[in-house]
Amino acid sequence: MLTLLIIAITVFISITSMENHTLKNKLMFNAYMIHNRKEWWRFFSSGLIHADWMHLGFNMFSFYMFGRQVETAYGYIFGSQGFLFFLLLYIGGLVMSSLYSYEKHKQNIYYNALGASGAVSAVVFAYIIIAPTAGLYFFFIPVPIPAYLFGLIFLGVEYYLGKRGNSNIGHDAHFWGAVYGALLTIVLKPSLFMDFIDQILGRV
Repeated sequence: MLTLLIIAITVFISITSMENHTLKNKLMFNAYMIHNRKEWWRFFSSGLIHADWMHLGFNMFSFYMFGRQVETAYGYIFGSQGFLFFLLLYIGGLVMSSLYSYEKHKQNIYYNALGASGAVSAVVFAYIIIAPTAGLYFFFIPVPIPAYLFGLIFLGVEYYLGKRGNSNIGHDAHFWGAVYGALLTIVLKPSLFMDFIDQILGRV
């Protein structure tokens, strides 16, 4: 299963980089280095490293919970292309979630970011497009809420916190990764948008 392979690779490289700061600095997202030294691999490699065990555990647990279901759904929806489209969803999520920060910080050598949060957000929102009425838990709310409502709250919170800009958390990456995941899924199969609406309105 592709989800488990991605998790295994990410966990291995993340743990290795926690003990090797030179490696972590080489893989970390740094818009200045990408722009001025053409170290384009940082768009991808930054998703393979994490700040600490909690950061790694939260991202990989979230990816495990949603990734398996989206990977299976992609296989059902897209057939033999599902494997490649799922890779496009995850790897593309790493890049697309970082483009805003790249443009914003490409002359700031001190700005760094790491983690797979943008790609995980892309996978979560692909799931929301496919199953908008599924019950999801939002932070400390003790009862599940419909996935589409979870998505709206998530986007609003991440957009607001990203605009405040006084946190070490990559809210912009979360927001744009989520947007990418939803749009890619719809672009790959436009009929999913009407299915999404029909499920919300209870017509299916």
